[in-house]
Formats: sequence, structure tokens, C-alpha cells
Amino acid sequence: MTSLPVLEITKRSQEIFNIIVNNYLETGTPVGSGVISSHPEIGLSSASVRAIMAELEGAGLLFSPHTSSGRLPTHAGLRLFVDGLMELRNTLSIDSAAKYEPLAVGDGLSVNQALDKASLALSGLSKCAALVMAPSVDLSVNHIEFVPVQDRKILVILIFSNGHVENRLIEMPAGIPPHCLVEASNYMNGHYKGKPLSSIVQLADQDRLQHKAELDLLTSDLIGRGLASWSDEDASDEASLILNGQANLLQDVKVVEDLARVRMLFDKLEMRSHATQLMQSVISADGLQIFIGSEHDLFSETGCSVVLSPYRNADRKIIGAVGVIGPRHMNYARIIPMVDYTSKAIARFLS
Repeated sequence: MTSLPVLEITKRSQEIFNIIVNNYLETGTPVGSGVISSHPEIGLSSASVRAIMAELEGAGLLFSPHTSSGRLPTHAGLRLFVDGLMELRNTLSIDSAAKYEPLAVGDGLSVNQALDKASLALSGLSKCAALVMAPSVDLSVNHIEFVPVQDRKILVILIFSNGHVENRLIEMPAGIPPHCLVEASNYMNGHYKGKPLSSIVQLADQDRLQHKAELDLLTSDLIGRGLASWSDEDASDEASLILNGQANLLQDVKVVEDLARVRMLFDKLEMRSHATQLMQSVISADGLQIFIGSEHDLFSETGCSVVLSPYRNADRKIIGAVGVIGPRHMNYARIIPMVDYTSKAIARFLS
């Protein structure tokens, strides 16, 4: 752990500081001198412990929320402790492989399914809220197909360059013969394969007007209906967000005011602009980040902290982030390697 910002601080002071922080992270409550003096590794009287606690308080690392109560770490003290964990990140104990198995992302899933699975597993193991963010990139399309289904419906299938598959169900135009579905699929793949979806929507509208001889009216109408189902999803630089386990975070709420603040946080996260702001914080830092309370605007009024780690594609480019939102007293030593593992599992899946 990094040295405390106090001149000539003793090893005993560091031990007491660590005990206070660890107890706080476990219980979320102030830690009294009696708890510390009874610790087997301390061997000091309560009076001696209180004297050291007073020194740590004078250094700005601890504070007392009430007169005659125990001590809590200040923001600076908690940040110092967490920075120490980050320095020892590669040596933090990791739970058994069997316990981490739910965080693995298996084959046979779409990208969205895989990200949702990772978020659900992370929220379950961490007992906190978990989020996965991904930028809304305008991927190129590798294949387009129109497939008839029952009840006069057509399934429009798009396969993107990253292997992601999306479907839309549209009404079948009246009187359309089966060959029009094949013709529409062939035309779309022949003219637009490898182009971004936003470009396809624009080009198809132009081409349907300029190449009437190449397409009959029914096929042209079919293409128009198919692309209309995607026309409201233009490319954006904003991040998309998958959030699971919100109820875990609400369990730590003790007063009504805190409940309102946590709900406000969820409302903010669901706004894409705020998710993008958080995403940019991770991309610019290029590594696992921990924001404690007021260190990030999103969490300044909630008393929450977040542990976030970026994940990369096969080209080693950061394309998203995964993390845990929890109370200020979450178990950082346990959650840091958990978030690390999940980001690497997502990267392996995408590669």
C-alpha cells in the first residue's frame, strides 16, 4: 500500500488505518477504538488506539461523524486505500475458478446477449448493480435477407461485420409473390454489402427512384418497408447501456433521501449522454478506473462508487466498458479482480 501522507508515520498507524477501512468496507459503519484494540495483531489499549486515531484524523484520513462515535475514512483516506489496492492489483486474491465461471461468455450468443449475460453475472456475484457500455458504432452490413414467416409477416435479417445479427418483423405487402423476397435479398446484398447501415438507408431510397427498371414496384416497396424498420436508428457517437442488479444497490439504502438519490442516478444513466460521459472517462484513462462518490459528476450526490474496466476488440481498440456500481463501502479488493475478469471475458468473446 502507498505510504500515508504523514511525516514519520509508524507501521502501527498504517495497520490501524487498514483495520478501520476494512471494517468500514465490510459494515458501512464507524469503527470504534474497542474493535481495534481487541484485534489480535494490535495489542494496544483503547486509549493508545484513540491517540493514533486522532493522529490519523489530524492527517485528514479519518473523521468522526458524531461526537464520541467511531471513525470513518475520509474521501482522501478511502482514495489512498483504493490506490494501494490498485498498486497490488495483480496480487489480489481471486475466488475459485468455479465461482468465476458465470462471468465467462460462451459462444452461440449475439453481441447484445453476451453483454447482457456478463452484466447479469457480474451483478449476481458482486451483489451490486452492474453495467456494460458500448459505443453505438455504425457497423457495416455483411448480409441482408427477407424471410417469409406465418401470419403474413416477413422477417428482415441483418448480419453485421462483427457477427451481430438483428431481426425486424414487418407486414408482408399485399399480393407479393415469393420471388420478390429472393429478388429483394439479392438486390440488397449485391448493391449494399459492406456498407454502413446508415448509408444503406439513404442509398436505397435514392436507388429505388433511379433504378425502377431494375426492380418491380412490389420488390421496391418491400425494400422500402424493410429499411424503414431500421431508419430510426441512425449512427450516433453516444454509448448504449446495459444495466442489471439495480435492486442490489437499493438494499443498502437506509433513508428515503438516499433512495431518491439512487433512483436519480439510474435515471441519469439511462440517458445516453450521461452513459457516454462515463464511457469517455474510461477510454481517456485507458485502463481500470475507480470513481469514489464526488470524483465523478454522476455519483456526486448518491454516495455511490463505480469500478470500471474497458474491453477491447480483436484490433486491441477500446470499444466499451464493464463495471460495478455499489455503495462507497463496497468490497473493492473483491470487486476489482471480478471486473477485470469480466472485461477480459468480453474481449475474448468479441475476438
